[in-house]
Amino acid sequence: MNPFTNNVPPHQRHPAPHPATVAVSAGVGPSVTHPQPAPVRAHAAGPLTALTSSAELAQRQQAMAQAATQLKAELFGIDDVIDRVIDAIRAWYVLPQLITRPVIVCLWGLTGTGKTQLTRRLAQLLGFYDRFVEVQMDGFSHGASYRSSTISGMLGDSGIHEGAPGVLVLDEFQRFRTMDRKGEDVKVERYQDVWTLLSDGRLPPALSALSNIERKLADAHYDAERAEDNDDEGARKKPYRFQLDAWDAQELKRMLKLSEPLAEIMLWLPAKVQALFTRFQQSHQSWETDYSKLLVFVCGNLDEMYHETAQRVEDCDTDADIFHRLTRKLSLIDVKKALGERFKPEQIARLGNEHVIYPSFSKATYEQLIRNLCARYVDDIAAQCGVRFAIGQDVLDELYANAVFPAQGTRPLFSSVHAILSANLVNAALWVLEQQLPLAQDFGIALAADKHHLLVRGTSTQGDEQHARFAVTLELNRIKQRANADFRALLAVHEAGHGLLYCLLFGQAPQEVKINIASFEGGYNSFAGLKVTTRQNALDMMCVGLAGRVAEELVFGEMACTTGAEQDYKQVTAEAARFIRHHGFGNRISRTDVTVELDNHLNTDVEPSNDAIEALLQAQYQRAQGLLRQHRDALTRLVEALMDHGMIAQPEMQALMAQSGIAIAVASTSGPDETLILEPFAARLAAFQQQTRLPQPA
Repeated sequence: MNPFTNNVPPHQRHPAPHPATVAVSAGVGPSVTHPQPAPVRAHAAGPLTALTSSAELAQRQQAMAQAATQLKAELFGIDDVIDRVIDAIRAWYVLPQLITRPVIVCLWGLTGTGKTQLTRRLAQLLGFYDRFVEVQMDGFSHGASYRSSTISGMLGDSGIHEGAPGVLVLDEFQRFRTMDRKGEDVKVERYQDVWTLLSDGRLPPALSALSNIERKLADAHYDAERAEDNDDEGARKKPYRFQLDAWDAQELKRMLKLSEPLAEIMLWLPAKVQALFTRFQQSHQSWETDYSKLLVFVCGNLDEMYHETAQRVEDCDTDADIFHRLTRKLSLIDVKKALGERFKPEQIARLGNEHVIYPSFSKATYEQLIRNLCARYVDDIAAQCGVRFAIGQDVLDELYANAVFPAQGTRPLFSSVHAILSANLVNAALWVLEQQLPLAQDFGIALAADKHHLLVRGTSTQGDEQHARFAVTLELNRIKQRANADFRALLAVHEAGHGLLYCLLFGQAPQEVKINIASFEGGYNSFAGLKVTTRQNALDMMCVGLAGRVAEELVFGEMACTTGAEQDYKQVTAEAARFIRHHGFGNRISRTDVTVELDNHLNTDVEPSNDAIEALLQAQYQRAQGLLRQHRDALTRLVEALMDHGMIAQPEMQALMAQSGIAIAVASTSGPDETLILEPFAARLAAFQQQTRLPQPA
């Protein structure tokens, strides 16, 4: 049975694309259509043979390569993800005879990064879209029927036949949690057979379906017995008529693996159904349905995995490249930890170890998406009314600045670009037509100087330049621009103090320094993490943490210092306490802490360490004062740059420091791990070993 006909509930229909071209959705790809490589239907033509010819292997390998190329042309910024997915499914597609249990590939990423679209498009390109089932694991997108409440029922209603390859997508899997935040079991009623499927690919029949047919058989048997006990009453009363409806007949056909057509099964007498049913129940070998050759994609967004990373940056304020680098560091261990907050260990084990993590998009990818979206709007307008626009780079830059929220994926981008452009392009096209301007030209669209209007320019038939202005709302621009000069000055001085001392003490440029913030009333420095923190590193970080308040005092005077350093003081106090009480960097060696548990063997004499903590912070405050006084010119340059531009990126920081004679590095971001180790431990070990080998004096 073909699942994409009107015999199947609407939620399972996936209309196949035109055989020649496939239009790419607005979500993650370009607007143009691309030739679709002919899918290799190696699995569709008859049973799988024991041996596969070299020609067939080459054909399937070529299809995989074509699919990868096509996916990379349509889905931006995830080439590494596509390569990993293609490698993970290669054996399943090229040599399916080797597959004895489902191949499971887990795709984890932020919303709008193309997880679901990748699975759909891959199924199309490999010729599996007629054997493709997509299940929303939150359960809310399907009806209440028992057939759509089990994976067995969903597969039974699809075009995936027993023992044959097919593609199953388990989307929004993070919402299928089986444990709450306290570690308690969550009552889950739908799709409980998914764990059996993921284990070995063999599914028992739905018990609810069995019960429904058994109930109908019992009713028929009961009425038949009553008719035999009282012939007169049975003659007067219309006897119960047993009949399977279409859904029951389909369920029976699937469970019993029958070949008869549904119309014939629906007319069977109770005795025949009962006999088949009894034989089926007694034959345990025939109970299970074999889906061991499935390719299963588990897709979702594990918020817990991105939680710590997202805390280090602000949704709409950080540079997309910085967040991209942070999310590239996420690994299999991060996935396992995040899954551990939602699922039981035995359930996590059934997901396997093929976990593909989508990093957030880089700035270049977002810029490409914006160009693509704008091109779609321009092409649509041109196709509808013949007016073609040329959107200027200044407009594209403002779209990026006002639409990109790196920690929230791409969906905010699509909605923002639509809100900013769609109505204005329509109005601009109407203006062109009303003015009867020649259509054989591109009408330029730029941003007006006030950044509150789009400026559309064209040339009349007489050669005169015509222009029109259309109001545009750039919400983040309005929020980010601090109109109050005093407040901007305060933020610039405070953040410049932090940034300068970080450069001096760590020899590195911050990832970025910003005072034009939309998320909160303030500014921030973003520093690279340390893989190893030495005693000196800890002292230096305390000094950096106090530098914002010290800069305020130096520039504005002691009595003009603000409460803006409260969070800084909270953080450096905690660092100083750990320095003395936990790390053994002070005069005390034992770990000092508080406890109410008798079996916690700690030094609980906390009071004597309070004075040491205060003395440590006083010393670092004085150190920060001396450094900022010594480098007043560098501080001034940083403050002026922040006042002018609202932010300083790493290259600009390096250039500004060079003007003051301070040489700093830009932390390497080429590798997957951008945490720093600032101490030359390997060189010091080599020196120690060399000294050990030298003859010791008598």
